Amino acid sequence: MLELLLGLITITLIIAAVLLFRSNLRLRFQLRSGSVKHGKTMEQLLPFSKAYPYDPRGFRFIGDPVDGVQFNDDSVVFVEFKTGQSRLSEKQDKIKENVKNKKVEFREIRN
Repeated sequence: MLELLLGLITITLIIAAVLLFRSNLRLRFQLRSGSVKHGKTMEQLLPFSKAYPYDPRGFRFIGDPVDGVQFNDDSVVFVEFKTGQSRLSEKQDKIKENVKNKKVEFREIRN
């Protein structure tokens, strides 16, 4: 009888652990998803904040691979907003390198 009781307790604890683990995974996914949504919203609003160093009327949102382009009278600036400890993606790093190495063009294409 004691063995049966211990077996039932063991099975119950295993089931509880599995359910807790799955719940934890779901919660972590929801937190990450919320963080991404928050970041996407902030990208849209940051050009209108006091911290933005340019005239927001010259900003054009792209979204990918960079957040946008700032058109000034004397320059064109690729803009990528980052929060916390987030880093540039490989693609963004490559764009940054191309700009740094002056591998940027303006091309007029007519039909």
